[in-house]
Amino acid sequence: MGATSVRPKDDQRAEATGAVNRPEVETTPASSATSLRSRLHGRWSPRRPRIWFELLLIAISYGVYSLIRNAAPERVDQAQRNAHRVWDLQGSLGLAFERSVNHALEGVTWLIVSMNYYYATLHFVVTIVVLVWLFRKHPGRYGATRLVLFCTTGVALVGYYFYPLAPPRLMEGMDFVDTATVHQTWGSLSAEGSTMAQVSNQYAAMPSMHIGWSVWCGITIAVLARPLWLKALGVLYPAVTLLVIVATANHFWLDAVGGMVCLAFGYLVAYLWFGRWCYRLPREVPTDTAPARGSGGASSRGSMAPRLS
Repeated sequence: MGATSVRPKDDQRAEATGAVNRPEVETTPASSATSLRSRLHGRWSPRRPRIWFELLLIAISYGVYSLIRNAAPERVDQAQRNAHRVWDLQGSLGLAFERSVNHALEGVTWLIVSMNYYYATLHFVVTIVVLVWLFRKHPGRYGATRLVLFCTTGVALVGYYFYPLAPPRLMEGMDFVDTATVHQTWGSLSAEGSTMAQVSNQYAAMPSMHIGWSVWCGITIAVLARPLWLKALGVLYPAVTLLVIVATANHFWLDAVGGMVCLAFGYLVAYLWFGRWCYRLPREVPTDTAPARGSGGASSRGSMAPRLS
């Protein structure tokens, strides 16, 4: 007598109605990766910034940055050798134009004095203004965009420590004009006995954070601002900054390239951390609220998912 298979009546009824239970599909590596990215995005999603924390963070970060930058050994001989190597490299490329620009603009007193003050002040002023604007108008994007700036500045310290570089105005055997000293501009970095000269490392020229910060400001304004004239200013700001650092003999153009490499590193870190281009994050971040009573512990998190503006 042949053996017969006996199936439960529930399975027979399910088959008759077409509702046959099927084994669950195993999670594929791709779906696991997607789930992991979702969990990470939830963990590192933008949060509403707090003013007291941001002010404290900026103050501490700039203090540490200044301390480390100025604590790096000056190593004058090495800085001079590196400066001549940079100059020779630019000459081999046919792009050693800093001295010509420096000499041409130094003779226009009102212009070069304006550039001296620009160099001494605007990289602080504009950067702070952009940070405040982001904090007030784009709180959802503030944290990621601020992270770009901090990582850019942090990695620049590596360059200051391991690659001392004399700026053109301090190169030996060259005839660059130190415009801030000649015109006795406030904030001169090399005027003998000045406060700025005593507290600032004269040989921390590579990379240029004037360019790193100004390009960060320019991109942020150009991408997020609405008025066309403001976007245009965002594009012009780093271009004018490049002219200023060259005309005042504070940097080579290769220092500017170093600043942009540091900035690219900052954007990469922010992208990996938040899983998205920082300017594509939600503009607004809803205020956290506690779950409503009687909801069985269910969170209102789902209804508060940020939306792209």
